[in-house]
Amino acid sequence: MSAPARGTGHGPGRLLVAVYGVLALAATARGLYQVATKLDEAPVAYVLSLLAGVVYVVATVALATDRRRLAWVTVLVEAVGVVVVGTLSLVDVGDFPDETVWSAFGRGYGYVPLVLPALGLLWLWRTGRRPAGGAAHDPSADGPARDGGLD
Repeated sequence: MSAPARGTGHGPGRLLVAVYGVLALAATARGLYQVATKLDEAPVAYVLSLLAGVVYVVATVALATDRRRLAWVTVLVEAVGVVVVGTLSLVDVGDFPDETVWSAFGRGYGYVPLVLPALGLLWLWRTGRRPAGGAAHDPSADGPARDGGLD
Protein backbone atom coordinates (compact mmCIF):
# COMPACT_ATOMS: atom_id res chain seq x y z
CA MET A 1 0.00 0.00 0.00
CA SER A 2 1.35 3.43 -0.92
CA ALA A 3 1.56 6.44 1.36
CA PRO A 4 -1.38 8.83 1.00
CA ALA A 5 -0.88 12.07 -0.90
CA ARG A 6 -0.53 15.17 1.27
CA GLY A 7 -3.71 17.11 1.89
CA THR A 8 -3.89 20.72 0.79
CA GLY A 9 -4.56 22.01 4.30
CA HIS A 10 -1.60 20.30 6.00
CA GLY A 11 2.03 21.30 6.50
CA PRO A 12 2.88 24.49 4.60
CA GLY A 13 -0.67 24.43 3.25
CA ARG A 14 -1.84 25.67 6.65
CA LEU A 15 -0.07 28.97 6.06
CA LEU A 16 -1.61 29.19 2.58
CA VAL A 17 -5.07 28.52 4.03
CA ALA A 18 -4.49 31.17 6.72
CA VAL A 19 -3.52 33.81 4.14
CA TYR A 20 -6.53 32.87 2.01
CA GLY A 21 -8.72 33.15 5.12
CA VAL A 22 -7.48 36.62 5.98
CA LEU A 23 -7.93 37.80 2.40
CA ALA A 24 -11.38 36.19 2.27
CA LEU A 25 -12.43 38.06 5.39
CA ALA A 26 -10.99 41.38 4.22
CA ALA A 27 -12.33 41.18 0.66
CA THR A 28 -15.79 39.96 1.66
CA ALA A 29 -16.19 42.58 4.38
CA ARG A 30 -15.04 45.33 2.03
CA GLY A 31 -17.29 44.12 -0.79
CA LEU A 32 -20.35 43.82 1.47
CA TYR A 33 -19.78 47.31 2.86
CA GLN A 34 -19.29 48.82 -0.60
CA VAL A 35 -22.34 47.12 -2.12
CA ALA A 36 -24.53 47.96 0.89
CA THR A 37 -23.54 51.61 1.24
CA LYS A 38 -22.38 53.03 -2.09
CA LEU A 39 -23.19 50.70 -4.95
CA ASP A 40 -24.35 53.58 -7.16
CA GLU A 41 -20.87 55.20 -7.08
CA ALA A 42 -18.97 52.31 -8.73
CA PRO A 43 -21.24 49.32 -9.32
CA VAL A 44 -18.79 47.29 -11.41
CA ALA A 45 -15.92 47.75 -8.97
CA TYR A 46 -17.98 47.03 -5.87
CA VAL A 47 -19.70 43.93 -7.25
CA LEU A 48 -16.30 42.63 -8.37
CA SER A 49 -14.93 43.22 -4.86
CA LEU A 50 -17.76 41.17 -3.39
CA LEU A 51 -17.29 38.47 -6.04
CA ALA A 52 -13.58 38.31 -5.23
CA GLY A 53 -14.42 37.92 -1.55
CA VAL A 54 -16.75 35.01 -2.29
CA VAL A 55 -14.08 33.37 -4.46
CA TYR A 56 -11.58 33.69 -1.61
CA VAL A 57 -14.04 32.21 0.90
CA VAL A 58 -14.73 29.19 -1.32
CA ALA A 59 -11.02 28.74 -2.09
CA THR A 60 -10.20 28.89 1.63
CA VAL A 61 -12.75 26.22 2.48
CA ALA A 62 -11.73 24.05 -0.48
CA LEU A 63 -8.04 24.21 0.43
CA ALA A 64 -8.65 23.67 4.14
CA THR A 65 -10.83 20.61 3.56
CA ASP A 66 -8.81 19.11 0.67
CA ARG A 67 -11.58 19.49 -1.90
CA ARG A 68 -9.09 19.49 -4.73
CA ARG A 69 -11.35 19.99 -7.76
CA LEU A 70 -13.15 22.88 -6.14
CA ALA A 71 -9.81 24.36 -5.05
CA TRP A 72 -8.43 24.10 -8.61
CA VAL A 73 -11.51 25.85 -10.02
CA THR A 74 -11.61 28.67 -7.48
CA VAL A 75 -7.88 29.35 -7.57
CA LEU A 76 -7.96 29.41 -11.38
CA VAL A 77 -10.96 31.80 -11.30
CA GLU A 78 -8.99 33.95 -8.88
CA ALA A 79 -5.92 33.94 -11.14
CA VAL A 80 -7.93 34.89 -14.22
CA GLY A 81 -9.88 37.49 -12.24
CA VAL A 82 -6.86 39.29 -10.88
CA VAL A 83 -5.19 39.41 -14.32
CA VAL A 84 -8.31 40.50 -16.22
CA VAL A 85 -9.59 42.99 -13.63
CA GLY A 86 -6.04 44.21 -12.96
CA THR A 87 -5.54 44.92 -16.64
CA LEU A 88 -8.97 46.48 -17.18
CA SER A 89 -8.61 48.69 -14.12
CA LEU A 90 -5.48 50.20 -15.62
CA VAL A 91 -6.78 50.42 -19.20
CA ASP A 92 -10.45 51.37 -18.69
CA VAL A 93 -10.46 53.62 -15.63
CA GLY A 94 -14.08 54.68 -16.31
CA ASP A 95 -15.51 51.37 -15.07
CA PHE A 96 -13.24 51.42 -12.03
CA PRO A 97 -13.57 54.83 -10.35
CA ASP A 98 -12.81 53.09 -7.07
CA GLU A 99 -10.55 50.12 -6.40
CA THR A 100 -11.54 46.49 -6.15
CA VAL A 101 -9.52 43.78 -4.47
CA TRP A 102 -8.11 42.88 -7.88
CA SER A 103 -7.61 46.46 -9.21
CA ALA A 104 -4.09 47.19 -10.42
CA PHE A 105 -3.28 43.52 -9.75
CA GLY A 106 -4.06 43.84 -6.05
CA ARG A 107 -1.97 46.93 -5.38
CA GLY A 108 -4.23 47.94 -2.47
CA TYR A 109 -3.53 44.60 -0.80
CA GLY A 110 0.23 44.61 -1.31
CA TYR A 111 -0.07 42.55 -4.51
CA VAL A 112 -1.03 39.52 -2.43
CA PRO A 113 -3.99 38.87 -4.80
CA LEU A 114 -1.53 38.56 -7.68
CA VAL A 115 0.92 36.24 -5.91
CA LEU A 116 -1.58 34.11 -3.98
CA PRO A 117 -3.14 32.22 -6.92
CA ALA A 118 0.33 31.32 -8.21
CA LEU A 119 1.20 29.89 -4.79
CA GLY A 120 -2.18 28.17 -4.59
CA LEU A 121 -1.79 26.53 -7.99
CA LEU A 122 1.76 25.49 -7.18
CA TRP A 123 0.61 23.96 -3.88
CA LEU A 124 -2.27 22.10 -5.56
CA TRP A 125 0.08 20.74 -8.21
CA ARG A 126 2.71 19.77 -5.66
CA THR A 127 0.33 18.02 -3.26
CA GLY A 128 -1.41 16.22 -6.10
CA ARG A 129 1.70 14.48 -7.37
CA ARG A 130 2.43 10.86 -6.68
CA PRO A 131 4.21 10.02 -3.44
CA ALA A 132 7.99 9.50 -3.54
CA GLY A 133 7.56 5.71 -3.87
CA GLY A 134 6.10 6.23 -7.35
CA ALA A 135 2.85 4.37 -6.70
CA ALA A 136 -0.37 6.28 -7.19
CA HIS A 137 -2.59 6.84 -4.17
CA ASP A 138 -5.78 4.77 -4.24
CA PRO A 139 -8.54 7.05 -2.90
CA SER A 140 -10.98 4.13 -2.62
CA ALA A 141 -8.80 2.75 0.19
CA ASP A 142 -9.72 5.79 2.30
CA GLY A 143 -13.45 5.02 2.41
CA PRO A 144 -16.29 7.16 1.07
CA ALA A 145 -15.60 10.69 -0.13
CA ARG A 146 -16.55 13.50 2.28
CA ASP A 147 -18.12 15.74 -0.35
CA GLY A 148 -19.87 13.40 -2.75
CA GLY A 149 -16.82 12.90 -4.94
CA LEU A 150 -15.97 16.54 -5.60
CA ASP A 151 -12.52 16.33 -4.12
